[in-house]
Amino acid sequence: MRLTDRIDRRRRRGDGSRHPVRDLSALDPTHHLDEPVGRGPTLERLLDRLDPAFDGRLPENLYVHGPKGAGKSAAVSALFAHLAATAPGRRGAIRTTTRATAPAVTEFAAVDARAAPTEFALLRAVLAAVADGSVPEQGVGTAALRDRLRAELDPSRRVVVAVDHVGEPGTPDLPAVDAAFDPVAEALSYVAVGRDAPDSTREVAGATAEIPAYERHALVDVLTERASDGLARDALGHETVSEVAAWADGDAHDGLAALFGAAAVAVDDGAARIGPAHVAAGRDAVPADCCSLGRVFALSASRRRVLASLVSLDPADRSSVTAAADAVAADSSVGLSAATVKRVLYELAESGLVRRVETAADGDGPGRPPTRPEPNFPTLAFERLRSADAGGTHPER
Repeated sequence: MRLTDRIDRRRRRGDGSRHPVRDLSALDPTHHLDEPVGRGPTLERLLDRLDPAFDGRLPENLYVHGPKGAGKSAAVSALFAHLAATAPGRRGAIRTTTRATAPAVTEFAAVDARAAPTEFALLRAVLAAVADGSVPEQGVGTAALRDRLRAELDPSRRVVVAVDHVGEPGTPDLPAVDAAFDPVAEALSYVAVGRDAPDSTREVAGATAEIPAYERHALVDVLTERASDGLARDALGHETVSEVAAWADGDAHDGLAALFGAAAVAVDDGAARIGPAHVAAGRDAVPADCCSLGRVFALSASRRRVLASLVSLDPADRSSVTAAADAVAADSSVGLSAATVKRVLYELAESGLVRRVETAADGDGPGRPPTRPEPNFPTLAFERLRSADAGGTHPER
């Protein structure tokens, strides 16, 4: 924690407030800190891989992998943001003066594959990051975008691109990323970030780096740092943070989502501290092996409305997919027919954002037992963060 923040927290102690939360967004599991907590060695390893860029050369392609909540995105996004912001030269470039000719330029760009699910979108996102002029969103082909990117990256320019969330449902996998950038490989290398370990049957085009799940003590540090930023002094005990870290089992996303939900419930109760019942409610709202909220907020606005309505349903209205679809379609804010909602629920289940849980079948008749749709993401955090959409926290897509 920064020294100014420490002083500010103590000044707030005397304001007479008994509110347990100062800034709930500090516990937002979809938000990454500018300075990742507990990942110093990981940042050093990444910098070692990127070291050729400081001499004007392209580093080798790199695939960074590890489980959900391990801090992969936090480390890579923070690193690339700092490289782009602190390096001198054109568009945040690193320049070398070891040559008499035009110095080599290495630039850095970051792309979220959730927002660039196709080769066209991927190339366009990179081009928008490095080009001075406007980049068309339609009316041109993928080949035209690649040609323009090649022209932008003249002999004295290089770019290293971080591509986050590779290999998720709806995002390009590692071979697709490699194929998209291969025609411009003489001027572009990438750092792809995903969960799956490299396939032993297929050679990875470059180096790999694994980021394992947090050790318990490291996750305690992460949760403590975020809680210190967002909660009032003494609103949450260290022992409680340790218990949440043990429960989260190395997953910072789930730990933060549980604390976020606990803080929200405490606020609703008008409590001065976050107690065991609040923490239990926060944990209960995070399904085991759930999907990340980042995936949920990458969905279109219409699909988020479907999920919001699904979360708000009484359990009886989720007794089957058909019953849930009818109930969601009756919600005027959704604006979709029951047939469309039913199709959307099946598609969300296919991608893992909704679970289809088997229910007890009536009688002994033939056929598969019915299934009920259950949200497979932290529901309390989703509801509060979705309420902030109007303020621009998660822009409509």
